[in-house]
Amino acid sequence: MSEPTRPPSPRRRGRPARFAAAFAVLLGLVAYVAVHYVTGSKGAPRCSIGSGTNRYEFTPEQASNAATIAAVGTSRGMPERAVTIALATALQESALYNIEHGDRDSLGLFQQRPSQGWGTPAQIQDPVYSAGKFYEGLAKVPGYSRLPLTVAAQKVQRSGFPQAYAKHEPDAALLSAALTGRTPAALTCTADVSAGRPGDPARVRAEVVRAFGERTAPREAGGGSGAAAGAVELSVPVRAVTGTREQRGWELAQWAVARADELRVAEVAYGDRVWRADDSGGGWDPAKGARGAAGAPADGTGTDGSWVRLRLTAG
Repeated sequence: MSEPTRPPSPRRRGRPARFAAAFAVLLGLVAYVAVHYVTGSKGAPRCSIGSGTNRYEFTPEQASNAATIAAVGTSRGMPERAVTIALATALQESALYNIEHGDRDSLGLFQQRPSQGWGTPAQIQDPVYSAGKFYEGLAKVPGYSRLPLTVAAQKVQRSGFPQAYAKHEPDAALLSAALTGRTPAALTCTADVSAGRPGDPARVRAEVVRAFGERTAPREAGGGSGAAAGAVELSVPVRAVTGTREQRGWELAQWAVARADELRVAEVAYGDRVWRADDSGGGWDPAKGARGAAGAPADGTGTDGSWVRLRLTAG
């Protein structure tokens, strides 16, 4: 009697399946690269500050929240050190995400608790409000700018892990230097504003005013000869609160870039530099020849550093 035929061993049976799966993954990767090469897609929007080992990369949502924290601080006349403390705190508490949960009833960027008098849940989840409450608490700390960061943050937060803030100080210092405008053209971002809803000038105006104050309210500007049909241009006046006017201008310009993906901003121009959402590198280019950046704009606002120019996505 012959021996019965033995079924293939599990190892031999599994090998063809593994090869097939690997081949399928490879085909998918090739297709992905081919499509992105042909269409010129930039992939998911991203932001970064710095270079080499001294570099911080984050999402547009994180960049938007960080820029808001910086704007609220400087608009209250707080120094850059205060902004660094606030950013390090938010990096630890929420990783710069406006989260809807936390320990017990903690919420938002700074994980503030309604039960502890920080405000209502809706208020705490408003980045402008929550940042303002943090700065209110920090301003009451005597000599906070001379204290170690972790000590200053802890006096406001009263965290169960007070030493945790210290590890975020290098990143927070890098972010605050850029987002307060002290380091010009330091924030680079890509944004996908090529399709979908157009930019809303009323919303952009409201967001600028909430972050920087009524004296910074944008006004609608005349479009240049290269303006896309239906595109709206806004001129934002630069009024220094702390530092120089140029520093304030770069703070406004980089705030607009950080929020471009959300507010549908297609172009930001300040001084002799321009950022465009359709630039795959997401950086700042010389503004010579750029519509709304070089020469005198149609509304006569000029480009002497007294205005930041925004072009919103057309409908």
